[in-house]
Amino acid sequence: MSNIDVTDVVAHIKQEFIIPVETQANKQEAAEARAEREDSTDEPPNKKQKLTGTHKKRPKLIKAPKSSKLCRSVWCLRVGEDVSGKCTFPKCDFMHDVAAFLSTKPEDLGSVCHNFRTYGMCHYGFTCRYGRDHIEDLGNKVNKEIWAKYEKSPTVSNVLQKEVQQELRKRQYDFTKALQAHRKAQSEVAKNNTTDKNKILDKMPDETPIEKSGATTEDQGGDEQSLLNGSQENADKSEKETVLLEVHKNGSDSEKVENNTCDGEEPQRDEGTVKHNTQAAEKEATHARDNNFLGPAPEEDLIKLNAREKKKIEWRGKTYLAPLTTLGNLPFRRICKQYGVDITCGEMALASCLLQGSPSEWALVKRHESEDLFGVQVCGSNAETMIKCAQLLDENTDVNFMDINMGCPIDLIYKQGGGSALMRRHGCLEHMVRGMTRVLSKPLTLKMRTAIYRDTQVAHKIIEKAKLWDVSMVTLHGRSKEQRYLKVADWDYITECAEVADPMPLFGNGDVLSFEDYNYHREHSKVAGMMIGRGALIKPWIFKEIKEQQHWDISSSERFDMLKDYVNYGMEHWGSDTEGIEKTRRFLLEWLSFLHRYIPVGLLEQTQKINQRPLAYRGRNDLETLMASRSVSDWIKISEMLLGPTPSDFVFLPKHKANAY
Repeated sequence: MSNIDVTDVVAHIKQEFIIPVETQANKQEAAEARAEREDSTDEPPNKKQKLTGTHKKRPKLIKAPKSSKLCRSVWCLRVGEDVSGKCTFPKCDFMHDVAAFLSTKPEDLGSVCHNFRTYGMCHYGFTCRYGRDHIEDLGNKVNKEIWAKYEKSPTVSNVLQKEVQQELRKRQYDFTKALQAHRKAQSEVAKNNTTDKNKILDKMPDETPIEKSGATTEDQGGDEQSLLNGSQENADKSEKETVLLEVHKNGSDSEKVENNTCDGEEPQRDEGTVKHNTQAAEKEATHARDNNFLGPAPEEDLIKLNAREKKKIEWRGKTYLAPLTTLGNLPFRRICKQYGVDITCGEMALASCLLQGSPSEWALVKRHESEDLFGVQVCGSNAETMIKCAQLLDENTDVNFMDINMGCPIDLIYKQGGGSALMRRHGCLEHMVRGMTRVLSKPLTLKMRTAIYRDTQVAHKIIEKAKLWDVSMVTLHGRSKEQRYLKVADWDYITECAEVADPMPLFGNGDVLSFEDYNYHREHSKVAGMMIGRGALIKPWIFKEIKEQQHWDISSSERFDMLKDYVNYGMEHWGSDTEGIEKTRRFLLEWLSFLHRYIPVGLLEQTQKINQRPLAYRGRNDLETLMASRSVSDWIKISEMLLGPTPSDFVFLPKHKANAY
């Protein structure tokens, strides 16, 4: 049910903007030059190249030696402040002589520091590449009037505290709550598996078709066990065996499931709860007496006692920016918030790295104050690790929801059992979800693909189970793990899954690049909302178009102003020193590798689709033509217009490569 024509892969651009095709002679010369370059590479000539994934030989950012850097303790010295006594490390390898540092510091890139003008103080002080705006007399100026607004109320939250980091690194953080939830979830999974096996045994006829395959009645017991194991083929068998052994060791665990309390704790009761439970019990007893019910209550009448109230989120009708690895950083999310996106989510963070207190991983869960509905996405392969991570984030971050990554197709993650591999590890997934919902005070969501292999769709089975696991919402990307982006999204299957999920909200994801795509899929697929990924990278103002229900023929100057905002947000987030500037430049170039695919509305004969490649075309002015270029050198030129000249040894290669456009 897609309105995208798979065969129509060329964008319809007005003829007057198309650049004439090169002559046959030029084609021949280009082919010969290309062959010569291929012969000069180190790759074997017959080696099969992967069409999707990441470039493995990307140049790494080389950091300057410590001896050439200024010690962070003296970065922000104010005018007249003394350097002595600021650094508390007796064997510090960094520079402390401010005058010597300033004499070797590269020339400033500009005379206006965004951080100083916005917040009244630049946290990068003497190292700032726009330092002439706030450095005088070997000190940093502070605009006290502006700084007073932000000193005690920072705009970014979810920063890892030093005390928590030390506890994590020394393994002294108290995870008692998570371990108790882990045991209870383990017993619940084992209990459910036992119930499922009993149901299968009850349904088996007296004479099974085992004899047809040549098996004797003596082998029937073993074959019955094989049938039982076969019914759970999508689950992780070894993990189930471990779970069952744990249940035998802790025989009382299955009895404790009825109480929603942790082991070793008394159930939390108050007068209101006791009164409510008493009234409910009297009502049920009267109902049973009037209807002559005898024996235990049926399963559908059982109510989970003392269930913790979680803050509800109204998901329906909202736009959702996908958690994009590398590109879905905080500055990019701020740009999308300016254009009206409703829900934002941090980049995929590895649970194991968060538990180790990794600063680079904790940077992925930071939240800007403009993100009013924000979640974090975590990825992991071990249920206990994920439950601990859920407790850690619940206690130390300000988020509205938490998402489990079940769609990451990266081989490194998949082979470890995380990401899309969870779609075949149903036992581990149930254990993970049940445990995380016990320790979280916020809603839990899942993001998944249709399947691992495109001919064996399993998402609908997982969604049906997720309705019983206290999952708040599910997002479904309409492709399998092996497909990556080589085919169009399967919105027919997304529609089927939306019907299975009802009344649980399901968000659809895939191939949305205009408000027309959005409207079509919302009308025909019955999804609660839509997640947008690549469409937002190509044109972040898609959220504005959806809100206003019209195309926006954004000019090249307006797009350039957007890039200016991104660069300023990048210097806030990564820094305005030399390292921060180069990080901002690289993330900007990664974004430009998608942004150049946008074709201005005024140049089109028909609405652009996400799988369509344009012929070479010129824009309505030089800047628009430059922004449409597919050349890395032109992207670097745009970055130099915003961040000054690149270092002499600068090389850029996009992280993501794909056969799909």
